[in-house]
Amino acid sequence: MQRSTDRILTTHAGSLPRPLPLLEKMREKLSGNSYDEAAYNAEVSHAVAASIAKQAETGLDILADGEMSKAGFFTYARQRLTGFEPRPGMKFPLFEKEVAEFPDYYEDYFARAMLGGSVANPVPLVCIGPVKYTGHDLVKIDLANLKAALANTKHVEAFVPSTAPSGIGLNEHYNSDDAFFEALGEAMREEYEAIVDAGFVLQVDDPFLSDICYELKDDKKALDHKAGLYVESINHALRNIPRDRVRFHTCYGINEGPRLHEAALAEVAPYMFRINAQAFSFEMANARHEHEYHLFEQLKLRDDTILIPGVITHGSSMIEHPELVAERITRLANIVGRENVIAGADCGFSSQATFKPEVDPKAMWMKFASMVEGAQIASRRLWG
Repeated sequence: MQRSTDRILTTHAGSLPRPLPLLEKMREKLSGNSYDEAAYNAEVSHAVAASIAKQAETGLDILADGEMSKAGFFTYARQRLTGFEPRPGMKFPLFEKEVAEFPDYYEDYFARAMLGGSVANPVPLVCIGPVKYTGHDLVKIDLANLKAALANTKHVEAFVPSTAPSGIGLNEHYNSDDAFFEALGEAMREEYEAIVDAGFVLQVDDPFLSDICYELKDDKKALDHKAGLYVESINHALRNIPRDRVRFHTCYGINEGPRLHEAALAEVAPYMFRINAQAFSFEMANARHEHEYHLFEQLKLRDDTILIPGVITHGSSMIEHPELVAERITRLANIVGRENVIAGADCGFSSQATFKPEVDPKAMWMKFASMVEGAQIASRRLWG
């Protein structure tokens, strides 16, 4: 995995807004009606190429396909794993304390932001049979599209996001959650290894790790058990992959909205840094977490650990000033070492494929440009 050896490198968290032509074809595909598969695949390929070109043009160093082929976590899992059935209408717990604190806001948010513009409503999945990975052809297409898009594009490195076991569904089949998560890890291992075998860095996405750290914070025993399952299932899936080919991403929520009850990074870190990855992507531009860089003044990490703090946020349309970005980078780099920091975003800008991304795509690209400029300013300060 590349490090910031002579300047601060830049990257992002994975998901980016899908272009309108792709969204229309994706909605057609997911409607259950007949669709033109060749035309759909061509649109995905075109969208990946355009996204990679735009990322490079903006000046980002470590690129990804923007998750152009994926409609969202649950839809993606349903397409690549057996043993699950969708449960429309079933409640899936999602930052419940925030919803309880701000019920009016989130009632409108879920109706408007997540459902109104999404190509497919996020329907919870329930495990009703043995879990098996069947997405081999789909991941091959993803990897081929990314490889083709990168062929003549200037970049330092490329990564591919893939969901963690915790983001897939609920268990009604296995005798215990331990067995369920072991099965999930074994299934996702096939996708993880395919990504690395293709020459890309794997990013394991687990937004639910930070989520349970505040949901269960008053029950340390339950938290240790559940967070332990999350970590163990990921490490089980990563057992054949060198840790220097893995980055891990967690976040506090996919929305622009009021947040009050998020776990502190200090509460997430003991579990996160047990994961067998070299790089860790997490929120630090989030206004409730920006101060938490101080944690690294006491926290002892492996010497080769790379941190990818969010220096721009998906949770606001405000475009960060490059000087603020540079300040966020340098104050952490001065603690952990300049070569151990890569500038990133708090989270993805379109976790659901939607016609109504919360941050306008033009503003998003301006945010990325500001991050690139801020990284250049920070590099001059850190390297001279």
